[in-house]
Amino acid sequence: MSLLLNVQNLTKYYDKNQRPALESVSFKVASGEFVGIMGASGSGKTTLLNVLSTIDTPTEGRITFGGIDIQGLNDNAAADFRRYRLGFIFQEYFLLDSLTVQENIAVPLTLIGAPVHKIDTMVTKLAERFGIASFLDKYPAQLSGGQRQRTAAARALAKNPSILFADEPTGALDSAAGTALLKKLSEINAELKTTILMVTHDAYAASFASRILIFKDGCIIKALHREGQSPSHFYSQILSAVSSLDQ
Repeated sequence: MSLLLNVQNLTKYYDKNQRPALESVSFKVASGEFVGIMGASGSGKTTLLNVLSTIDTPTEGRITFGGIDIQGLNDNAAADFRRYRLGFIFQEYFLLDSLTVQENIAVPLTLIGAPVHKIDTMVTKLAERFGIASFLDKYPAQLSGGQRQRTAAARALAKNPSILFADEPTGALDSAAGTALLKKLSEINAELKTTILMVTHDAYAASFASRILIFKDGCIIKALHREGQSPSHFYSQILSAVSSLDQ
């Protein structure tokens, strides 16, 4: 697999008199990987996601994405980078209440000027993959939490992004809906080779990734690799690693 994301010595200060939110963080993500970013609240996970997606800027360090130095992008170029290259799933669904499921999924394709026939085809394929094809004419208020998040995931994947950023995607879901979403993301990673970077504080959610970077106080303190293990075995390894860190 080719290198997609290269993070070198990333540091982020919000206040020079306090600890940095990120401190000398370095890692690489290959195209087609499913990487989990795990840690407690305040460990730097969301700051990392914001910096990688050009929503925020680092104090020090370098980020290259597909060979492009993203810190060198001006505001317009950064906006285009997010629009064309990145997909996002958040804990809150952020669906547009006035649009149907079909229209919500179509939004990213409309924004990049995709032809109507391509939009219709892509929306149908994604709705079928996420099991929401029968809800295309419904509005978000008519859906369960799991259905809303699957709609949000379909929307994030509609433009075939270079990388999908998932920020606590199961945080607002019950265990059954959360597991269903994680299985779909794992399936999409395996079948479509979609690169996924998922932020989570939950060991079970993290167990669906192929590699995990565990953060504490803005630093990567441990890396775990699934390497052929089932999610259940990897889950046990993650729990053991997290438990040892707390001792």
